[in-house]
Amino acid sequence: MVLKRLLQLSLVLTFTVILLGAYTRLADAGLGCPDWPGCYGQIGVPNTDSELAQARELYPGLTVEADKAWLEMIHRYFAGSLGLLVFIITALALAQRKGGRILPVAISVVVIFQALLGMWTVTMMLMPVIVMGHLLGGFTLFCLLALLYWRVNARTLVVPQYNVGVTGRSLAFVAFVAVVGQIALGGWTSSNYAALMCTELPICQGDWKQYLDFPTAFQLIQPERYSYEFGTLDYGARMTIHVSHRIGAMFVTALLLTLVVYLVKRGSYQYRKQAFLLTVLLALQIALGISNVMFGLPLAVAVAHNLVAALLLVNILYVNHLLWRTSRLGQNVNTDLMGKEAYYE
Repeated sequence: MVLKRLLQLSLVLTFTVILLGAYTRLADAGLGCPDWPGCYGQIGVPNTDSELAQARELYPGLTVEADKAWLEMIHRYFAGSLGLLVFIITALALAQRKGGRILPVAISVVVIFQALLGMWTVTMMLMPVIVMGHLLGGFTLFCLLALLYWRVNARTLVVPQYNVGVTGRSLAFVAFVAVVGQIALGGWTSSNYAALMCTELPICQGDWKQYLDFPTAFQLIQPERYSYEFGTLDYGARMTIHVSHRIGAMFVTALLLTLVVYLVKRGSYQYRKQAFLLTVLLALQIALGISNVMFGLPLAVAVAHNLVAALLLVNILYVNHLLWRTSRLGQNVNTDLMGKEAYYE
């Protein structure tokens, strides 16, 4: 019971950290503190005259922007608390032999690597590949914690009489991979400050095809710069990134709708429930994406776009978890009185 409650808390805290990370990045506060893990050599944001004087001495030429610095530090405080919680969860899961051995350890490894990425984000001055990796690391942690929670909870609904077979499982897996790729494209768009390169729908304004520059747009290791804040790529490369993200969104939408139709046709209440949730999250994500374009990337909308992406990813992960469990369990289940649902222990 304790492990289950800690996992629930960790999921809420991870979602909060994703929110704070997105808000910090989109508010251009990623370099609010030029060092790590402190801020201008302090545990908190410099405030007193002596602390500000020390900050000027350590970082001459930089001005302490308290609002941005506090955004960055609050994000770090929450992330640090999450890291400690994850280590406790790993220890408990291993001691109680729940969730296997690999998954709890993998979660702690991801947290450690996330801390490194957080440090490199600052020390490498918002290098796009590091920023994107940090975003993907947060989503990965969210998914792994959810997966461990489902295993520890040990009562995932399955409906073996409506086994979807290889086709359904393959479709769900491809959908999951496609959403991961689309999230990576979104992170690449954000980290290269390309979100406002196209201001018209459905693709881009003008003769956008003549500006396409894929080699430059997707060069992961970009030329060294003092700082990558506000982007270093030219218009063509950024526009290419943005267009790729939009086309990717169309492909993912078609794929997810195919999965929704497939699940609904299986006739199972549990599959229909997941199809409904998937449809709602997909519709919301599309609306937020369109709103970002129409209203010039409002901060609240852009942050919500990140959060719904995280929920959509976990939803599809659960669909995969459900389908693979259904296949593995076959008829070895305890059916409820209504005959509609079954559980594995």
